[in-house]
Amino acid sequence: MSPARQHGAMLTADIEEFLFELDGGTLKHVGASNKSATVKLYDIETVEARAFGNEQVKLACVDDGDNEVELALDPDQARSVVEQLDECLPE
Repeated sequence: MSPARQHGAMLTADIEEFLFELDGGTLKHVGASNKSATVKLYDIETVEARAFGNEQVKLACVDDGDNEVELALDPDQARSVVEQLDECLPE
């Protein structure tokens, strides 16, 4: 019998193509502006939605290791996420 997998904090970020500079405790992107990245947060403990700026909604997701990912969504994007969640959830 194999032991149960322990879930823990896991944040992955694919930043392989980026060039960063660490100067005086500040991390600054100094590479080309045409790069993209993927960030994934697993085993989320809390999700919070709140107003952000004049019209946006901010989603903040935090795992048990205090890793946090925030998303700022326009109203149409937020409505689309709500619709997609409704489609995914069992009745």
